Amino acid sequence: MNPFTFLTQMLRIAIPYLFAASGGVIAERAGIISLALEGFMLTGAFTATLGAYYTGSVWMGVLCGILGGLVIGLIHAVATIRFRADQVVIGIAINLLVIGVTRFFLKLAFDSSSNSPRISGFTARQGAFGFDNPLLWMGLLTAPVLAFLLYRTRFGLRVRAVGEHPEAAASVGIRVKAVQYAAVALSGILAALGGVYLALDQHQFTDQMTAGRGFIAVAAVIFGRWDPVRAGLACMLFAAAETLQIQLQGNQIVASQFIEMIPYLLTIIALAGVVGRAVPPAALGKTGQ
Repeated sequence: MNPFTFLTQMLRIAIPYLFAASGGVIAERAGIISLALEGFMLTGAFTATLGAYYTGSVWMGVLCGILGGLVIGLIHAVATIRFRADQVVIGIAINLLVIGVTRFFLKLAFDSSSNSPRISGFTARQGAFGFDNPLLWMGLLTAPVLAFLLYRTRFGLRVRAVGEHPEAAASVGIRVKAVQYAAVALSGILAALGGVYLALDQHQFTDQMTAGRGFIAVAAVIFGRWDPVRAGLACMLFAAAETLQIQLQGNQIVASQFIEMIPYLLTIIALAGVVGRAVPPAALGKTGQ
């Protein structure tokens, strides 16, 4: 097993997790449960594919993916903040809604129920190993930039205040709902970028192509104790497990069914070891004033 090959493959696999986990951190620090990350990612992947296919521009695809994530993020925000719906139920509902909607429009736009035609992605130079993809660098920078936003800016202070004690935040003039709307919208954009990366890297959209990555990102948020950098490191750990799974499948040393379980077993073990000690934001799941 070549260590350099392992590392480069791990980094490429980690990018969708890093985007989605960062989105989960910002929303949950504002008190909104982020079970809809899977739906945000799938929306980003599909709208990026539509944009890139019909305009012929990769960057228009990225923009469309961002807009798609913003729209579905705002839908999530309206349901949970304006109408005070149960945040767990809404998150699951968003995921199921997006699966159905993308499948419907996939058939409508491309006359296929499984995948889109090939689209252009970021041109990969020979020997660059994917490091010439700007989304890869954006993904790697997401966690430290979000940490700066949360801990070094006025907006970050307000997000943390709203997630810990919305009544106290409101008493000093912070518009709690506005902060939560902004956090969930940003969450939708970040998670959607994870889907954008997947679609452009694979040069097409396939039905349910996110394949549970949003839920692993939720696990990374909890494992990282709602801290952007720690959640990013958790994403790297899960990506390393997935890379190991791929490498072992090629060697055919162990039955493939057991190898495919590795990332999910690691997720369960990690959460079982940390969830009892991790303390979430005090107002997580409670709609602000």
